[in-house]
Amino acid sequence: MMQPVTPPPVKNPLDLILAKLHVASNDFFLQLPNIVGGIVFVLVAWFVGKLIANGVRKTFHHKGLVDLGGVLASLTFGLVVAASVLIASVIIFPSVKPATIISSLGIGSVAIGFAFKDILQNLLAGILLLINRPYRRGDQIVVKDFEGTVEHIQSRATLIKTYDGRRVIIPNSDVYTSPVVVNTAFAVRRDQFDIGIGYGDKPERAMVVFAEAIARVDGVEADPAPEVLPWGLDASSVVLRARWWSQSKRTNLVHLRARVILAIWQAAADNGIDLPFPTQQILFHDQTEDSDGDRTRQREGWPAGNNPPHPRRDERNAEDDRSANEA
Repeated sequence: MMQPVTPPPVKNPLDLILAKLHVASNDFFLQLPNIVGGIVFVLVAWFVGKLIANGVRKTFHHKGLVDLGGVLASLTFGLVVAASVLIASVIIFPSVKPATIISSLGIGSVAIGFAFKDILQNLLAGILLLINRPYRRGDQIVVKDFEGTVEHIQSRATLIKTYDGRRVIIPNSDVYTSPVVVNTAFAVRRDQFDIGIGYGDKPERAMVVFAEAIARVDGVEADPAPEVLPWGLDASSVVLRARWWSQSKRTNLVHLRARVILAIWQAAADNGIDLPFPTQQILFHDQTEDSDGDRTRQREGWPAGNNPPHPRRDERNAEDDRSANEA
């Protein structure tokens, strides 16, 4: 005869919760040495990373590579901390295998790469700029529509202070892939200014006068010497181009140009050289002058030639004579 099965007694839910908490607390205390060891390892690695980063920064600082040292120091510190966290996770959770963590990081790095593509691109461009050093901190550069002095080259962007006291932050990827004009790449650079003199003046004499006046200006380089060249024939003036060399800094360039222009004006005034303003001459003819239409006498810019046309007055007189004879 079968004995009836007696169901197990139903436990109190509170007892179940307490039992779970007891097991968890026992596991926590069992893992407590590993947790403490992992935390201590991360802290030690953090201080070691700081020391290594400072050493990298000082090494490049002594070589004059301040910005590159800062970027590499930050990357070194980040790698040390990331490696310490990975090792600490293995210490705290011994059942977790390093290969599993690395494979998980590999899958996650693909997603991170797509999500932070622009940031990584700027980082790589910044490192290449700091290694190749096409420009340095303090150089005056032109990038696209921006011009100013390089303040700092960061891992993500280049900071430029414009001449009117504003800051422009340009991503390094744009700087690396765009044409960059480095105005202070060399100690001196050339500047120029166009001068218009009257057609009644002798260009050769004006060229000598202006070149001597420019050479006397303080700040103009003696070698290469300043020069003035004939550059064009405008409607109301003969154009001369003055060229001289000065220090490449923007401040020196601007103030020197102002002094050169004043010297040119003063030289023109002292030597009686005309600096004309644009004029327009309009000639009115009532078609009654004897010279009207005669290109040998009434030139007005037309070449006379070997066989110039007859004056229109002669044609009108001949027509009047024929009309009188017919009458």
